[in-house]
Amino acid sequence: MTTVAEAHGLTPAKLDALAREFESLRGDIAAQLGGEDVRYIRRLIRVQRWSEVGGRASLFLGFLPPFWLAGVAALSLSKILDNMEIGHNVLHGQYDWTNDPALSSTDFEWDSSCPAKGWQHYHNYLHHTFTNITKKDRDLGYGVIRVSAETPWSPANLGNPLYALGLAVIFDHGIMLHDVDFGQVKEGKKTWAEAKLSLKNGLRKSGTLAFRDYIMWPAFTGPLFLSTLLADALANLIRNLWAFMIIFCGHFPRGTAEFTEEECEGESKGHWYFRQMLGSANIKGGRLFHIMCGNLSYQIEHHLFPDIPARRYGQIAPQVRDICERYGIPYNTGRLSRQFGSVVAKIFRFALPGRPKPVASAPPRTPETAASELMAA
Repeated sequence: MTTVAEAHGLTPAKLDALAREFESLRGDIAAQLGGEDVRYIRRLIRVQRWSEVGGRASLFLGFLPPFWLAGVAALSLSKILDNMEIGHNVLHGQYDWTNDPALSSTDFEWDSSCPAKGWQHYHNYLHHTFTNITKKDRDLGYGVIRVSAETPWSPANLGNPLYALGLAVIFDHGIMLHDVDFGQVKEGKKTWAEAKLSLKNGLRKSGTLAFRDYIMWPAFTGPLFLSTLLADALANLIRNLWAFMIIFCGHFPRGTAEFTEEECEGESKGHWYFRQMLGSANIKGGRLFHIMCGNLSYQIEHHLFPDIPARRYGQIAPQVRDICERYGIPYNTGRLSRQFGSVVAKIFRFALPGRPKPVASAPPRTPETAASELMAA
């Protein structure tokens, strides 16, 4: 068997050297963490909270279209920031070093139907440990979308595009049900008692948020009940669609690779770093765009260093890209339109029978070919 690493010319010795470079980079950036990072996340939390306050206030004048639209926009911003740049990153433990209870990954809860503890288990542990390992990383298609040639085709896969659209619309609820994992219950790998507990916690959290968004807040606006209910529903929908798009663009666009359990058995730290890079993709954009993405537009850097504050990813991205070039590893990045377009194409392609041939973003580039290109220039 030729492994993905061997196909890229990476021997065990090179993988060990790769690990040393990334460990050194991680140490350098960790040593720089301080007050600037704390001020940044606290400022974002204030923006998120005031966005919600502004949105709620605007909806009391929701009978005037400009105020209603402003309310929807402000609430959407609040929910996106809460999920992407604040919740996701705090729950990764990126700010545990501050010893601030408000930034503690063990105490934080977010505006999502998925309880924080359940999400941390299957995302922080399962996904980030087994990234893009078929049959182990349950984020490969989230159990409902066929995105891998290793997944046997069945007629049910013809609904791939519809499943993807449905997941995007109710993405936070889909993430909650992902933790329940009915598939493992069916296969006997998880007891119904375990699944029932996860489902109970998820439904309780969903019910609390539904009461708040669809009953309590609309009731506060009195005769504007339906107007506020619609605004809340639209803000949740916008948040879900945005999160779905950004997350799928970081994991499934053209050029991302998958790995078998066999080639990752007993893998070295260097191979783990290699797998994170080849199984991830970045999205180009400006500073505000990256903030709205929770800096998951730097998905490669996030998978390499999930517990480093995400605001630092843009800072280290040039160094990560340089390491990729020197080791002949493709650095998958592109505009949002390009990355999401390739995701949509993959969803449609894998809806059909057969084993679609993987499409690489670039041929393996070794240090030798890089040197030749430099000489030619």
